[in-house]
Amino acid sequence: MMMRKSVSRCGVLPLASASPLPIQRWLSQLAAHQSPDPSSVLPKMPPFDYSPPPYVGPSAADILAKRRQYLSPSLFHFYSRPLHLVDGKKQYLFDVDGRRYLDAFGGIATVCCGHCHPDIVKAIVDQTNRLQHSTVLYLNSAIADFAEALASKMPGDLKVVFFTNSGTEANELAMMMARLYTGCHDMISLRNAYHGNAAGTMGATAQRVWKFNVVQTGVHHALNPDPYRGVFGSDGEKYAKDIDDLIEFGTSGRVAGFISEAIQGVGGIIELAPGYLPAVYSSIKKAGGLTIADEVQCGFARTGSNFWGFEAQGVIPDIVTMAKGIGNGIPLGAVVTTPEVAKVLTQRSYFNTFGGNPVCTTAGLAVLNVIEKEKLQENAHIVGSHLKNRLTSLMDKYEVIGDVRGRGLILGVELVTDRELKTPAKDETTHVMEMMRDNGVLIGRGGIYGNVFRITPPLCLTKEDADYLVDVMDYALSKVQQPAEITLRFLLC
Repeated sequence: MMMRKSVSRCGVLPLASASPLPIQRWLSQLAAHQSPDPSSVLPKMPPFDYSPPPYVGPSAADILAKRRQYLSPSLFHFYSRPLHLVDGKKQYLFDVDGRRYLDAFGGIATVCCGHCHPDIVKAIVDQTNRLQHSTVLYLNSAIADFAEALASKMPGDLKVVFFTNSGTEANELAMMMARLYTGCHDMISLRNAYHGNAAGTMGATAQRVWKFNVVQTGVHHALNPDPYRGVFGSDGEKYAKDIDDLIEFGTSGRVAGFISEAIQGVGGIIELAPGYLPAVYSSIKKAGGLTIADEVQCGFARTGSNFWGFEAQGVIPDIVTMAKGIGNGIPLGAVVTTPEVAKVLTQRSYFNTFGGNPVCTTAGLAVLNVIEKEKLQENAHIVGSHLKNRLTSLMDKYEVIGDVRGRGLILGVELVTDRELKTPAKDETTHVMEMMRDNGVLIGRGGIYGNVFRITPPLCLTKEDADYLVDVMDYALSKVQQPAEITLRFLLC
């Protein structure tokens, strides 16, 4: 029988010209000539030279029972089988059985220097052994030293620091300061924003799932400059026009201020469209308002290219808020502003019992020192760029990936069931997260539809860790959606 040859990238297959092979037999021959798909092989976690001591505490079932009996019913947990973690070191966590996990969520972008970093632990223990708490009514060097170091990381005239206990508190204080300074009440934030869950910050938050039906006044929500789902794509200046309209039609023409993240974290790692913040800051200034940069999730070197997220758009805000990475897990937040704006709090007495606690501020200073000493910003840029490139490469393989975005080590992967319609793939997101956990990788999720993977690991993540993360995601996705069929490229001649 005469034979023809069909040539492809995968090799040369003999095909009968007289009668085509049955499709199943032909596919079997095709598969035999292809190299194995990496996603079909279970990835191997990089080696690590630490083993936790044996755990002797209560079981997961016991802890769950106490949570249900004594803690708020609003608490929830990831995974169908709640993860019981008891130990951590650098970029890894360990469960009750000693199993190791790559922590690609970082306690929600909080553990920037790595779990239980020895320098930070030592600073905390040494301070705790000497003085755990007094009050800012007395002098203590810890708060002053950290404030000086933090101010040195800020651009422009941002030199005055107020310490809080959390990001919500920091944003509450910043919004109050803007209102006091301007004498106006109206604030503007973005749709899809998350700024906290207290009285004022809940008003600035613009996601239904995080808002209770309580009085929330004086906040206008502008179009979100979302390059993926937004109506104007990546044209930041077109989105900024909505700010002008809100000021013109929704206010007296004067506003207290504007608050935004440079990269929305809870909202699904949305990086604001290029050119957006310069245009908006100009409009807010003309309306007499102050600009507030919420750096709770994207600050402290996480973006890699800059120490603060807002710097990527070439702006300097009037007020910067921060938390999470500031303390590597210690409850700590801060508001940094100019001397002129800071004076508004002298109109009355402003006080925070634990803001500036010596243990917390000692930890904060240790965090800054570790970031500098270990060049974690540079690492976030190098490893983050590698990780993003590898995640982006999966888009060619899986139609379920609609978008890969972010910068440094604050990255998002959005799953959709239809790329053209951008239909959220919420169930698929849940399934992939479960499979990744089963294979040793912990990631977060976010976005208004709950279909975005939030990847915010400790900044000490290595390229080997990044490759492992992507390989595990590849493996999990292959079980949810088979890679795009390539058989059409092997047509009979």
